[in-house]
Amino acid sequence: MSDENITQQAQTQTQVQSTPLRCVIGAMISGALGYGLYSLMIATATTFATKPIHSDKVIVLKIASAVRTLVVGVMALGTMVFGMVAVGLLALGLQLLVQQLMKQKG
Repeated sequence: MSDENITQQAQTQTQVQSTPLRCVIGAMISGALGYGLYSLMIATATTFATKPIHSDKVIVLKIASAVRTLVVGVMALGTMVFGMVAVGLLALGLQLLVQQLMKQKG
């Protein structure tokens, strides 16, 4: 009986239409998150660069170097993802705006 309720709820949900304003707001949010991750990445990389690893063991140096690289790499990946989403949303907003203008004109 609960399966029928789930399928009915899924069928009754409506699709939210994309508008240029929604795209711009989403792009601003994504851009802010990307900028925040970029700032965090730069601060982390600077901190790692100014604080050397104090050890004589080669394995410790290799593991620490790998961990530092992975941490900065994950932050860079997040920065790029949010940046690309922001650019894509801006492009979608521009496309929707052009379509609206063409529909009103024609």
